[in-house]
Amino acid sequence: MFTVFIIGNIASGKSCASRYLERNGAYRIDLDELAKSLYQPGSALVRDLSEAFGWDILDATGGIRRDVLAERAFSSAESTELLNSIVHPVLLEQLSLRLLPANCCSVLVPEHPWTVVEISVAAAFTDAFGLADEVVAITAPLDVRRERAVLRGMALEDFDARAALQPAEDELCSLATTVIDNSVGDDGLFRDLDAWMSAHGLLATGERAHG
Repeated sequence: MFTVFIIGNIASGKSCASRYLERNGAYRIDLDELAKSLYQPGSALVRDLSEAFGWDILDATGGIRRDVLAERAFSSAESTELLNSIVHPVLLEQLSLRLLPANCCSVLVPEHPWTVVEISVAAAFTDAFGLADEVVAITAPLDVRRERAVLRGMALEDFDARAALQPAEDELCSLATTVIDNSVGDDGLFRDLDAWMSAHGLLATGERAHG
């Protein structure tokens, strides 16, 4: 099964790109959502996170209070690195099961011709890039991304704090095999994705799923 990783900094358009590819037949895995699904009360992962970031990140049922965890985990580069070091091994294992399922595994993989994996923290997940046939970066300048985030309702200080923990655009793009410029934010992104799918034989003639 052909697998593409979509990477991009905050408000770059990577989620929009991933969902568009999903509408065109891909099985989409959002790595952030997959990570959150692993936060099961009583699990070793939840225990390790609690020991690292404080037991008060747990709610009354033993589940993760995600807003509290995010506030602490993204407060500094060191805290973010700590979060990644705890979650990353478990997440990599679960992603591998979905992309390279063994006969003995109980994880069910939908029957799709190809898979798109949306990755928010690309620099911390490069050891998983061997699972992908291609890595596509969606890029846009910082000022453009800041404006988009604010228009969507994100506080300016929250955007700046998160953006400060992410790589520069040129560094991010150096991790990819293909770069798609989403500076303008119009249908050009979809046209570029159509061209990419067509070049890989993933889009049937006449099929488009804009919108």
